[in-house]
Amino acid sequence: TMKKGFIAILAAVALLSTSCLSTGYGTTGYGTTTTSSTSSVLGSVLGSVLGNVLLGGYGFDASSLVGNWAYNGASAAFTNQNTLTKAGGVSAANSLIQSLAPNFQAAGITKKNTTFNFGTDNTFSAKVNGIPFNGTYTFNQTNGEIALKTAAQTLKGNVMKTTNGIALMFDANQMTTLLQKVGQVSNATAVNAVKQLAKSQDGARVGFELTK
Repeated sequence: TMKKGFIAILAAVALLSTSCLSTGYGTTGYGTTTTSSTSSVLGSVLGSVLGNVLLGGYGFDASSLVGNWAYNGASAAFTNQNTLTKAGGVSAANSLIQSLAPNFQAAGITKKNTTFNFGTDNTFSAKVNGIPFNGTYTFNQTNGEIALKTAAQTLKGNVMKTTNGIALMFDANQMTTLLQKVGQVSNATAVNAVKQLAKSQDGARVGFELTK
């Protein structure tokens, strides 16, 4: 069985290039632009991704998390195969990504003001919307779960490998906390839109694609 694993699809869309879909799982990545052949390409992506998932783990260990990362775009995934199927497959993930990207932009999230640094000693330092915070982290490379513990709170999310880097994702409540309480994003409309998108599909996780 696959417990709490991100199965199905993960996509990332660059902040200023929302027409470009990038998908990755483990060490395998796929990319496509929105052309007339997109649907057939996405169909093959789903088959390949599910094959990789069923064949074995994340292809991503704790050492791969270490380093300096910066926001590169929106990301989303589903928690298991059943939720992906109910949501409507790859098109649902793509639609979620396309809607998230402009709302992150409206919230003020950029490559320069949203960064994460993960150390080898399980400490981290980060900025979201230019607001710094730091603490310690734990990462379970078996299921991709991560916990970011600060003096004020603990944020629990998931990490996956993408074609370009990694994706750091959270459920609706945790993502809202990250943007509103930690990042002090003042655009309540954008924050609420991100929250509602995360809640729009059972088992959805939303967040940031990060690159070095």
